[in-house]
Formats: sequence, structure tokens, C-alpha cells
Amino acid sequence: MLLYFGSFDPIHKGHTALAEYALDKGLADEVALIISPQNPFKKDLLQTPEVMRYEMAELACKETRYPDRILPSVVEFVLEKPSYTINTLDFLQENHGADMEFSIITGSDIWERFDEWKDYERILNEYKIYVYPRKGYAVEKFADRVTILEDAPFVEFSSTEVRGAAERGENLSAMVSPAVEAYIKKNQLWTVAGNIVRLTQMIEAGAQRADLFVERGKLYYRHNEWGKAINDFNTAKRLDPENEEAKQLHDMIYEILSFRYKDIYNP
Repeated sequence: MLLYFGSFDPIHKGHTALAEYALDKGLADEVALIISPQNPFKKDLLQTPEVMRYEMAELACKETRYPDRILPSVVEFVLEKPSYTINTLDFLQENHGADMEFSIITGSDIWERFDEWKDYERILNEYKIYVYPRKGYAVEKFADRVTILEDAPFVEFSSTEVRGAAERGENLSAMVSPAVEAYIKKNQLWTVAGNIVRLTQMIEAGAQRADLFVERGKLYYRHNEWGKAINDFNTAKRLDPENEEAKQLHDMIYEILSFRYKDIYNP
């Protein structure tokens, strides 16, 4: 089984094309997309919940040429956090190693930092590794110890670009499968309105964090909802008096309002 690790936020046609290529080339009998769980320390506060990323991956896999051989996996959802690749490999080896042989596929952008992985030497010694090229990232480290897939399908766009296109309300059909596009639209993923809803849910669930209020305030600002934005920046300042971003944004809105509505201070 070929293990394809990633956040898949969201899964796009480049991911599935690579999985299909691996099967076409006989690199494995099956490809498992190992979806990385949500990292609570990740800088991006609006990383899509892991369950939603899994659901999109499941939809995309069903639309591939090998729906029974390309499958998403939740194995890292149930393992100890943070999710180290070596821990996942050990778990799979212990529980399924008698029935199957595991190999890994990864992009050259990720491979560039491979020597920072936990127990990376063990991974190199114990598993066959395939590396596919990504634009701007040559395979230099341990090049003699991996198989470089020079003829792997190359896709110009990334998950980041898919999210950006969704935020702008653009057509996603060139980048994601029909079912994934429908899922994104239904759940308003990466739209301003959808992000406001998600942040509000996090706040109402008890996450009284200044950074959440700052992020929601910025979204309200983009919607020209000045009062709500100011309230969020004020809350952020109360929770974290040293939060310079909240203070600057709060003051910026007041400057805009006082310029547009000169009687703001003299109602």
C-alpha cells in the first residue's frame, strides 16, 4: 500500500491524478490518503475541520478511475497528537504489517525538510519512498535513497490557490472534482460569510481567544460591518491588552468612519 500523507485542505485534481498515476505505474496495489488531523497550534485559524477534509477526500476518491483502490484514511485522527509520520508507520506496521507492505509518496517541497522529521533515518531505512517534483523544489537531500518520479503529473495550482478561488467565488471545476466543488459551495468553505460562521462557532464553544476575535473582526471589516468589527477588536484588546493588531485595526476603522461621517463624535 502506498501512503500519501497530507492535509488535503482541500483535496484537488492534482492529488487524485498523482494517486491514479501511482496505480497506473504499478507502484502499489492501493493508495491511502493519510489525512493529517487539525493542528491546534497551526497559524491558520481557519484550517478546515478534519472531518470535512475527510468527507471531501472521500467524494474525490469515488470520482477517480480507481474508486476501490484510492481511499482516504482517518488513521491519524485516532493516534496521539502531534502526528509524527514514524508513529503512524509503526501503528500500521504493527496492526497490518503481516498482510501488506507499505511505501510512501511525497512532494519535493515537503521532502526538502525531511531531515527535520522525527526518526527520519528509520523511515529512510525501512520504507521505500517515492518523491514527485514540485515547481521550485529540486530533490537534493537523500536523492540516492529515494525514487524520483520525474514523469509524475504536474499541476500548477495548490490547495492554497483552490481556497483563494473559493473565497473569490470563482469557478473551481478545473481544480477540484464536481462533488468536491458542490461540497465547498454547500458549506460556504473559505467564503467570508462561511468563515464568520466558523469563527463564531469556535467563540461560542468557549474559545475566548483574542486571535479569534481579531480574525472575525477583519472579516466583518471586509463586509463593511463596522460596528461588529469594532466590537470584536475591543474584545480582543480586553482579552489581550498587548495585542497591537487589534489596537491598530480598531483605530483604523475609527479613522475611516470619522473621515466619512464627520459628525461621528457629535451625534
